[in-house]
Amino acid sequence: MTVNRLRPRRSCLAVPGSNPRFLEKAQGLPADQVFLDLEDACAPLVKESARHHIVDALNNGDWGKKTKVVRVNDWTTHWTYRDVITVVEGAGPNLDCIMLPKVQDAEQVRALDLLLTQIEKTMGFEVGKIGIEAQIENAKGLINVDAIAQASPRLETIIFGPADFMASINMKSLVVGEQPAGYPADAYHYILMRILMAARANDLQAIDGPYLQIRNPDGYREVAGRAAALGFDGKWVLHPDQVGAANEIFSPSQADYDHAELILDAYDWCTSEAGGAKGSAMLGDEMIDEASRKMALVIAGKGRAAGFERTSKFEPPQG
Repeated sequence: MTVNRLRPRRSCLAVPGSNPRFLEKAQGLPADQVFLDLEDACAPLVKESARHHIVDALNNGDWGKKTKVVRVNDWTTHWTYRDVITVVEGAGPNLDCIMLPKVQDAEQVRALDLLLTQIEKTMGFEVGKIGIEAQIENAKGLINVDAIAQASPRLETIIFGPADFMASINMKSLVVGEQPAGYPADAYHYILMRILMAARANDLQAIDGPYLQIRNPDGYREVAGRAAALGFDGKWVLHPDQVGAANEIFSPSQADYDHAELILDAYDWCTSEAGGAKGSAMLGDEMIDEASRKMALVIAGKGRAAGFERTSKFEPPQG
């Protein structure tokens, strides 16, 4: 398998597959990922034509370095198999991942994996190149998230779908992502941590879903900040105004990025023969060791993926 589980996904832009104007506009936005949607963003009467709009956009659009994803309909519908066949046969070489919504068990992921493999072999595409993103949107999916996260080597991300999830558990709120009245703690903490643990245990990315109040930037920042603080890799954006906030919130600060790179350089030096082959050392007033290196790798990796450049340089101590 050649999937890339380290693609930047700070901002994951939803684009209706039935709207050619939006498909064109999305190409110029600074989102890390775009997913061209055949599911909720498309009315039933235009799902078939939307498939062809998406194929055309993938083949003829200028997407730069964006991760290109198509969200198909879920397996309980009659659209799914044709969504996958039309899109992958038509634009497979220009497609990075298929997003599968409303995943409830591992078999649904395996079924998609099998269909992708058959298409790739039939069309002569590289087998295993197209990744899978699995969206958890109800209680059954969350209960089975560990098995889902292990279902296929194509898997790259586990995504939280808050709107359908809130409905599935009868949460007392009509505002997607907001805290329900009457509950004094974070109603989403368990859900987010459950998804995050399943993702990290299987070296997958964890992505938070949408915030529907697109004219409430403070609300978006609060919800995105919660997911970022827990360790999520990114969040959906539904409007161009949310892209910049997501890219900022899910990136380290310049100072943290520089510090992480210094830790990595200092640890490499202190464990080398020139540095005395020590297991720990001082970086200024801070003691660093192997655990420090692991933490620094996370921050440095996020900064590198975001295109940060260093503003400081490690200098080995003299004498």
